Amino acid sequence: MRIYGVIGWKNAGKTSLMERLVTDITARGFTVSTVKHVHHDVDLDQPGKDSFRHRAAGATEVVLASAHRFALMREHRGPEPDLSQVLARLAPVDLILVEGYKRDAHPKVEVWRAEAGHPLIQPGDPLVRAIATESQLPQTVPVPVLDLNDTAAIAGFILDETGLPRTGPAA
Repeated sequence: MRIYGVIGWKNAGKTSLMERLVTDITARGFTVSTVKHVHHDVDLDQPGKDSFRHRAAGATEVVLASAHRFALMREHRGPEPDLSQVLARLAPVDLILVEGYKRDAHPKVEVWRAEAGHPLIQPGDPLVRAIATESQLPQTVPVPVLDLNDTAAIAGFILDETGLPRTGPAA
């Protein structure tokens, strides 16, 4: 599977870019899955609901299934799984876009905004292959600088980097 990351500091615009990239790349005919790293505990369940009761009883995995989707909740009851363990759980797709996991070893685009007040990540991470911004960079960088508002160009860059054709899969 092809994996590409979108990283940046809080409030840089990562999630907005991810949403636009998924829309653009799927419109080109590719299948895309996403992984979002969060730094807080996530629980889709509510106390008292059947699935919550299943987990509280000790189930390792609980699936919520309906006519239009299913959600798999897995209790790991230990250290946070690394990205490779998370990716191993996904069904095959053309591209997995990863938001966060900025220290992991996969190629990435850094989203950077001057007003967020954080330094660039790229100078310390050779896997940051481009910077997407609408701000003036504080320094010269050895990677392409992309217009954060030009989703098609960023999507094209990612497709080129992953070896996927810009025009979508052959019919």
